[in-house]
Amino acid sequence: MKGEESSFSLASLLSLLFLFLSFFTLTVQGRTVCSSVCGNITDIRYPFRLESDPLDCGVPVYQLSCENDQTILNFLSGRYYVKRISYEERVIRLVDFNLADVRCSLPFTNLSMADVLWDGRYSAVLSYHHVNFLTCSKNLTDPAYTRVPCLSGNAHHVFVNISNYYLFPDEIPASCEKTSWVPTVYDESKKNLSYETISKMLEEGFDVGWTVDCWYCKLAYGDCYLKSEDKPYRYNCSYDDDYVPTWQIILAFLMLILIGLILLVRFILAPLVVIGIILHMCITTRKKNKNVENFAQGQQFSTTKRYSYADVMSMTNNLEDKLGQGGFGSVYRGQLPGGCFLAVKLLGTLKVREEDFINEVAVIGRIRHANVVQLVGFCSEGSKCALLYEYMPNGSLEKNVFSKRGKAQEYSWEKLQQIALGMARGIEFLCTGDHDFAVHLDIKPQNVLLDQNFIPKIADFGLAKLYPKKSDFVSMCATGEAIRYMAPEMISRDFGEVSIKSDVYSFGTLLLEMASRKRNVDVDSCKMFFPSWVYDQLEDGGETELLDSEAITAKKLLIIGLWCTQVKASDRPSMSRVIGMLQGSIYELEMPPKPFLSTPQYTSMMELQLDSPNELLIISESMEKSS
Repeated sequence: MKGEESSFSLASLLSLLFLFLSFFTLTVQGRTVCSSVCGNITDIRYPFRLESDPLDCGVPVYQLSCENDQTILNFLSGRYYVKRISYEERVIRLVDFNLADVRCSLPFTNLSMADVLWDGRYSAVLSYHHVNFLTCSKNLTDPAYTRVPCLSGNAHHVFVNISNYYLFPDEIPASCEKTSWVPTVYDESKKNLSYETISKMLEEGFDVGWTVDCWYCKLAYGDCYLKSEDKPYRYNCSYDDDYVPTWQIILAFLMLILIGLILLVRFILAPLVVIGIILHMCITTRKKNKNVENFAQGQQFSTTKRYSYADVMSMTNNLEDKLGQGGFGSVYRGQLPGGCFLAVKLLGTLKVREEDFINEVAVIGRIRHANVVQLVGFCSEGSKCALLYEYMPNGSLEKNVFSKRGKAQEYSWEKLQQIALGMARGIEFLCTGDHDFAVHLDIKPQNVLLDQNFIPKIADFGLAKLYPKKSDFVSMCATGEAIRYMAPEMISRDFGEVSIKSDVYSFGTLLLEMASRKRNVDVDSCKMFFPSWVYDQLEDGGETELLDSEAITAKKLLIIGLWCTQVKASDRPSMSRVIGMLQGSIYELEMPPKPFLSTPQYTSMMELQLDSPNELLIISESMEKSS
């Protein structure tokens, strides 16, 4: 007795679980209010749907199609016209595809009510009959069989038999064989019907009932039966208490596993992932801060102090006084509690990578030179990073030497030479100072600042990176504005390798602008290479309107600038040589060759100047040869 109760409980539990999951997954979407029209069927709705309906309309197993304004049901292997749908009675009337008109034909496919019941989607309603088609070699005289003249011939005869059940082989006459069968609606009071009458009866079709619950019942291996013949038709589902299908047990087990996994992910794994992400962010931030501190300690930053982001906001009065936009972020004026002013470069989170920040702190923080801007502090708190520099009250060379129209301000030629000499000393120190080999690669007017005494200082190591003597790569990013100060080899590998001579070229371009009182952009740069234009002006005596002493200084600066802007890096002097040239006499200088770029080369450089930021990768000569 206990075994039977246990079996009953297991079967009931699994069946209910399956029905619940099936009902939830198959009908919740189908309950969406949808109604379609096809021909004379003007209200196609749940549980039915058309192929063209949205996916959440109806139940997929009750799908109909619409062809030439005819509603079609593809059921089992047959095709049936839908003549009507009664949602009140839950009845659908179907007509075999081949029997829908007066033509003489056999059914499209064989169908019995047993097939309908076995499928589970539809059920028989009321009393139903079968029209059985038989092909016989002899004529039959039994009135139960009606001859079909249009299908019969001399050697064979086709008869139909109307029965309220499916004809079995032992009930078929010996000279006949059953060829086709189809359900029909039949009035038993009528006897001895002609085939013409039977044909019209077949044309009217047959009714089947439907219930979605029966479909789910069949899926759960239950038995669905008609509860009563009262309309609308109702059905019950029963189960064999002693039988639980293996597949149903497996499916229920898988469902339980799925539910368990969902709960596991929702309440255990998801929180663990969130906690893991938070821990990873904390560890990464702490590691970044530690890396910066290690760099600072390793380079013995005696004057470089780390500040909190709150300190930075306090120094800048919540970023009130913006000085400009640097290569990696905005620059604001700040003030220490003791009254000393600072230039605070707040690095944008989307414009700087961690290695860029550490590189800037490491390189700038250890450099001490009269012509290089000194880093006095930094901030690193997660995504909030800032660099604190000594404040340059006279701004950049861009704002002091050139006006908005690009013409030189009224600085004496002696002062311009002093500024040029200071710039050269700063660049030369970066290249040959007592530290790892470094290149700036971003020498331009905006990155040369002037202190209160107009002493120039090289600033903004946005492209600077430690360059050990055995390294094979130098990577950089450049904007279109900076390209006009770039050496040809920084733009195209066709001109050779990037080296300290690349900074010499940038310095030379800046020197030509100062000495010629013209900006690179003021010349028709789309047609002429700027150093070539300066060379032509110098050859034509462009400095004749100056005093003799001024003309000598101007010419000296121009000649040095032309030497620095030679296209081939090997033809340019070193920065040490440039300093000697600036300090020496003009009569010791030779006129350099005219800097020249061919039209295709210059055109490609100008196209790059118009592009958005470009990523450049320079490969060392040793690696190029090995490849």
